[in-house]
Amino acid sequence: MQPQAFYRVVADDFTAVDGIIRKQLVSRVPLVEKIGDYIISAGGKRLRPLLVLLAGRALGKQGDDLNLLSATIEFLHTATLLHDDVVDMSGMRRGRATANAQWGNAPSVLVGDFLYSRAFEMMVELGSMPVMQILSQATRVIAEGEVLQLSKVRDASTTEETYMEVIRGKTAMLFEASTHSAAALCEASAEQKAALQTFGDHLGIAFQLVDDLLDYRGDAATLGKNVGDDLAEGKPTLPLIVAMRDGTTEQAALVRKAIQQGGSQDLEGIRAAVEAAGALDYTARLARDYAERAIDSLQALPDNEFRDALIELTRFAVARTH
Repeated sequence: MQPQAFYRVVADDFTAVDGIIRKQLVSRVPLVEKIGDYIISAGGKRLRPLLVLLAGRALGKQGDDLNLLSATIEFLHTATLLHDDVVDMSGMRRGRATANAQWGNAPSVLVGDFLYSRAFEMMVELGSMPVMQILSQATRVIAEGEVLQLSKVRDASTTEETYMEVIRGKTAMLFEASTHSAAALCEASAEQKAALQTFGDHLGIAFQLVDDLLDYRGDAATLGKNVGDDLAEGKPTLPLIVAMRDGTTEQAALVRKAIQQGGSQDLEGIRAAVEAAGALDYTARLARDYAERAIDSLQALPDNEFRDALIELTRFAVARTH
């Protein structure tokens, strides 16, 4: 299966989802539509709605409800992006200016609220209490993960355990909610629901580990964002935590100072330190481990092209360079 083949197996569904997204973006306030359309049309991988479609199709379901759930997940994700960029004071995402850089913080936050609200209207339209339970809980957990991350900014004593708690909340939770809610919508067996819940969690963790790895091995042109952003904000991500734990006294001191002071003035020095300390290799190994465990959990699903696509998507997620 080619890298983008996991999109092709649900190409028609993807087109339908895009139509739903455009329709649901309609607002009587022009600025809402303008900002909403700006961030949604920015491209991106749309992995979360893709996960909904692949998980649902793997379980034998297709049609309007699955497409609506897929669009709902994309609205939730887009709302978190708008809010995250304000919190992080980010100026670049997906290779272009963020909405807050274009229009300011207040409109970005409020349009994020609009997208959250619209997502819940779409959930009501689905009429599935199990789906609503999964997605409303996920929304809360994501917010808690973001607040936990915020509370650890410039805290060089942050442990790997706390870091994992942060990424499980702020990133992996929506991956998990995507596959878990698809299973709930399909009224899958308890075993299949649990398998897809585990799959989403493990894939989400692997995805975020690679993201944090690429902050030191990637480049801005490929990534579509500013390399070293997390370091500039004083966020203690896993490569930094491991460098402080396993590196030399000098490497640990350099990283600790960078976290405590924020800023990325010595990005090249930090890059060299986390590489030499083995922190990037450690992070990459952990990502691969979570990816393989995610793939193992899919044994509970029927053997078909959609399950194969989920496996290939997982391998792609850890092999990517952006």
